[in-house]
Order: sequence, then structure tokens, then C-alpha cells
Amino acid sequence: MENTTAARIEKKLNQLRDENGVVTLGRVLTLVILARAGHSEMAVEAANYASHEHPCRIIVHVAHSATDETRLDAQLRMGGDAGASEVILLHGYGDLAEPKETLVSALLLPDAPIVAWWPHDFPENPSGSSIGRIAHRRITDSARADDPFASLAQLSRQYTPGDTDLAWTRVTNWRVQLAAVLDQVGPVAVREIVLEGAAVAPSMLLLGVWLSSKLDAPATIVGDESRRALDRVALVTDDGVVELDRPGRTVAVLTQPGQPEQQIAMPVRDLNACLAEELRRLDADEVYGEVITSGLASARITTRSADGTEVTTSLDEALSAAGDRAQDSPAVPDEEPGAMRRAQPGCVVGSGAGEDGA
Repeated sequence: MENTTAARIEKKLNQLRDENGVVTLGRVLTLVILARAGHSEMAVEAANYASHEHPCRIIVHVAHSATDETRLDAQLRMGGDAGASEVILLHGYGDLAEPKETLVSALLLPDAPIVAWWPHDFPENPSGSSIGRIAHRRITDSARADDPFASLAQLSRQYTPGDTDLAWTRVTNWRVQLAAVLDQVGPVAVREIVLEGAAVAPSMLLLGVWLSSKLDAPATIVGDESRRALDRVALVTDDGVVELDRPGRTVAVLTQPGQPEQQIAMPVRDLNACLAEELRRLDADEVYGEVITSGLASARITTRSADGTEVTTSLDEALSAAGDRAQDSPAVPDEEPGAMRRAQPGCVVGSGAGEDGA
């Protein structure tokens, strides 16, 4: 549908439902995807996958040049490759390149929750944007933004309950397994936490801050170009080292003092799985809220140079420096899209609880 309007699109949807017998019964939410030109199909594919678990109406706004003549083109997908959803692609040009509530309001499912998702870059304040204000949940992805570390700092400053970041979702399996291990070993004093991967990435930083705050111990994040994404977490205790190491893409090896090695199924999580997980809950993720706000704000982040010199900086300065070092390297196209294949100095995330945590 070329040069159309939201009213005509809704009329066409009703016509298609009458002709083909497609109904919206069972749709549990409306997913609004705010994409940029050339990157929408990846997001639609992930949404279609998630829709088999969460039947929904998917509205995709694709932003084209704001200098073009103002017009709205649309494409409707129902059944077949649309999964258990209805997909409405809106291509906005000129004044309609900016997604606004007035553009999508006529297409929203009545009395259904609204989830907004920015697959790449996102507004300075997602919850304050036109679409963000009407959304119950707002999903961002700092790891896929043009400047991952600046985006992470931005999310920390602008956090509002209902916000979440897929960089946090990617480490869910790591958090689950590490929590289970600590439950098994019982009360134990953790002296240091070490995370290793291809390089420092938003997911690694968030996981390090979470572990540091929960265990009251400094978390050291080490980038090594010989490794891939996040693949090792070690908890240094008085009794020895508890290590979760994933050398490949599917199986991790758990090593604990005085116990035989255990193999744990822990496959790399793709975008489809991460989005499906986020759509399972429509309430605020309180743990993420604590990590992205007070956790990052109270953490002491120290960069370690090759000669061992450590320099403590603020959150913004540390993330900015990490981003500057990473800009010259290509992103890793797997679990950690914001990680860069380049060895970088380590990053120490200290618990903000006191001097013992530094």
C-alpha cells in the first residue's frame, strides 16, 4: 500500500480478516518495533519467532530519510511467514520518519498491553518518547547501538520502571547457573570475580556489576582476543575457584573445589530467544533496574593498563574510554554483539559497599 494512511490500513486489515477468516482473538499484546531502514527484517524475524509463544500484532515502523517528501507506505503480512501474528510494516518518509503515537494509535489492539522495541539505536529517553509513553514495556539493545557503551550510560541515567535491555537478557543463563552454584555451595566468602571474553561488552559489564553487588566483591572484566564473547566466569573463594567455562557455543563446564567437573547445557542465546523471554513479563524487571541505576552508579570502575597501572574513573569516563577503544574493531555477531574482537585492558567493577569491595 503506497502513500496511504493508518485509517486505510485498518480498513484493509478488517477486509482481510473478513475474507480469510483471520481473527485477532488470542492476541496478548501489541509489539511496536522502531527500526531503521535496512535493518527491519532481522527484527521482524525475531518477532515472528516470539509470536508463536506470545501471539501478538506486530507494528514495524521503518524510518527513512526525513528530507524526503512526506508519505507513508505499508505492507501487511498475515499467516504464513507472519507466524502467530499480524505484521504491519510502516515505511515513514519525511515528517513520518519520526515514529509518533498518532501514527500507530489506530492500529493498536484494544485493551492489550503495548511493548516498544528499538532493535538498534534508541531515543535519548525511551520512556519519554512518543511511543515510549504509551508502552508498558520498553526494550532496548545497547550492545547493537552505534556506541554501545555511551548507550549503556545513557540508559543508566534515563531508567524508568518498565525499561529493559537485551544486553541484560543475553546473560540470563549465566545468572541462573551461577545463582544455582552458589545455592549449592552455601555461604562462602567470594574474594574476587573474574569475567573473560573477547572484550569488554555491555552484557559483561552488567553481569559483573550484578555479581559484584550481590557478593560484595570486586569483579574484574578481562578482554582477550583469543576468546569469544563472554565465555568464562570465575568466583575466587577461600576454598578455591568456582569456574563456569564455556569453550564452545553449547556446553559449559562447571568446576568446583573438591568435586568432579560437570557439563551443563548452556547454548549461546540468539536474538529470537532473548526477545521471547522479554515478552514473557510485562511488569518491571526490578533486578535490572537496580543494576542499571544504583549498581552502575555506585560501582568503582578501574581500567588496567599493560604495565599493571590502574586508573579509577567515573562510570561515564570509563564507558566512554571503552567505547573509544572498541570503535576501530568489528562487532562479534553472536551472543555479545557489542563485544569487539580486540584485546583490551581489564575493567575492575568494585562493589560500592565500602573499601573492602574495591
